[in-house]
Parts: sequence; structure tokens; C-alpha cells
Amino acid sequence: MKLSILRFATLASLLLMLGCQSVAEEKVAKVVFLYGAKSHASGDHEFKAGSHLLANHLNKQSAVKVKAVVISGWPKDESVLDDADAVVIYADGTKVIKHGWEKMDKLVKKGVGCMMMHYAVHPNEAEGEKYFKPWIGGYFKNGQSVNPFWAAEIKPNKDHETCEGVGHIHTIDEFYMNLEYSKRMIPLGTATPTKKNLLRINNIWTDGGYNALNKPQALLWGTERPDGSRGAGFTGGHRHNNWALDGYRQLILNTIVWVAGKEVPKGGVPTSAVSEDELNENLDDYGPKTNRIKLPDPKRLEFTPGPWLTAEEHAAKRRKPKKKKK
Repeated sequence: MKLSILRFATLASLLLMLGCQSVAEEKVAKVVFLYGAKSHASGDHEFKAGSHLLANHLNKQSAVKVKAVVISGWPKDESVLDDADAVVIYADGTKVIKHGWEKMDKLVKKGVGCMMMHYAVHPNEAEGEKYFKPWIGGYFKNGQSVNPFWAAEIKPNKDHETCEGVGHIHTIDEFYMNLEYSKRMIPLGTATPTKKNLLRINNIWTDGGYNALNKPQALLWGTERPDGSRGAGFTGGHRHNNWALDGYRQLILNTIVWVAGKEVPKGGVPTSAVSEDELNENLDDYGPKTNRIKLPDPKRLEFTPGPWLTAEEHAAKRRKPKKKKK
């Protein structure tokens, strides 16, 4: 009888150990970064370099069990996405996702997290309503949303786990605002545009942008779908050197981990300071016009604010012929 009890106890212990090992293996979340082709000028829209930088910081920490892989464009072999826990797309508009609308929709409905960064949050209205609202909780809506450059002081949502370890964030970027959100949108990083922090109005400007003055804007947001899976969108990421800002980078790393279904640890996802050399790894090649990217200079926040124009004033200004440089 004693021998049988001993054998049973041994077998139970073995099964428990195997079960624990299985659970441990399941806790490793796979994050797939899909980055777009180069655009703009060296130092801006560095989708490749930005994706590698964030992936490297996720992979070199051990507090959260996560594995990040980086792929150029939409993968030719879509099976690489089948075991993903989250897909992060960092690209110009829909140039990457247009190759995989149906695949991504199936993944999301299966419970895979999805995050879009910077220009990638800008589909057309039909795509935004059909896909982006359910996937990530919002999108840049033509005729409504705007894309000025401004010095945003981003405040993380203190009631949400993505705020863990996030320090002060105050920087200039092409932060989109006046976006279209779903009812499930959760603001994760908010800033308020004022006449004092506007650097300049960019090519797109609307009455909605003009009326957004002094109104808090969700520059980073998330959503939790009915099945418990998650999505997020981030309007920053235009200027590559902003990834060297600890709070800025911390908030996005936390959000990626959250989108992948993991719990953000106390103090945030571990991340180390970014050096200038690291900032310049994996940059797009612009030949002799490739710039050496410098770390953010505090003096960048010292500028004369641009005028806060109405939509009509902005349109009239753009119609005026530019003076030729002598």
C-alpha cells in the first residue's frame, strides 16, 4: 500500500513538473515587427531602424517572456505569423498591410494583438471602419484628422499598466491628432496642443484640427476586444531620434508587451539607455544624404511657435507661390 502511494506521489509530481514546463513554454510571447520601405529623408520614417531598436530592447531583457522578430514588409511566407501573439506594423500608410488584409483580420479574430505606429494608422475611411476600429480602436480619418509638428508633453494613463516606469516625455514629433476612435478606445498617452507648443502645421489641416486647440489628444491608445485580445495605435515615430528618449521608448515597449497579452512588470519593461551608435544602427541607406543621427538635444524644445491657422487660412497660405531661393 505504501509503495502504491509512493508511486502515485512520484507520478503526480512528474506530471506537475511537466505541466509547469508546458505553462512556462506557453508564456513566451512572439512579437512580429513588419516595417515599411524608406521614405521622407534620412532620420525620418526610419521604420527599419526603429523596429530593430525596439525588438532588440525586448529581446535583451528577461523580466517579460517575449521574443521579437523583425521582417521587411509583408512576409512572403505568411505562416511566420501563425504563432504570433502580436503584430506591430510601422510603415507608410497601408503599404504593408494592403498585402495582408484578410490574413491580419483572421489573426485578430483568433486573438492575436495588433499595433500600428505613425503613418501606419492612416488607412482610407472604409478600411478604417472595417479593420482599424476593431483591430486597434481608431485611425487617422481623412478630412478630420491632422498631422502637425508640435512639442507634446505626453502623460501616460496612470490607471493603466502601460504607464509602469514611464518618466517625463516632452518632445517634438509629427503627432497626429483629432483622430477617429471606437467606443472601446483606451487613452494610454495623452497630450494637449496649445498655441505655445505648435512648431508648425503640416500639409494636412482641417476645421477639426483648428478646433482641437487646448483639448487633450490621445496620441497613444489601446483597445480590448470582446475576446480579450488587444490592439493599439501610436501617432508618433516620425523622428527616429525620439526612440532615445527613455520615457517615450518605455511607454511603447510597455504597450507592445500589453498588446501581446503579457502583464507589464512593475517598473515597466526593462530598457537601457540608447547610445548614439545604437541609434544609427539599421538606418535606411540614402547614399551621401544619409545623416548621422544625433541624440535628442534639450534645446530642440526652444522654438518660436508657428501660427494656429484656420483651415481656410492654411489653404490660402499653401496656394501662395513659394519664393525662390537666391
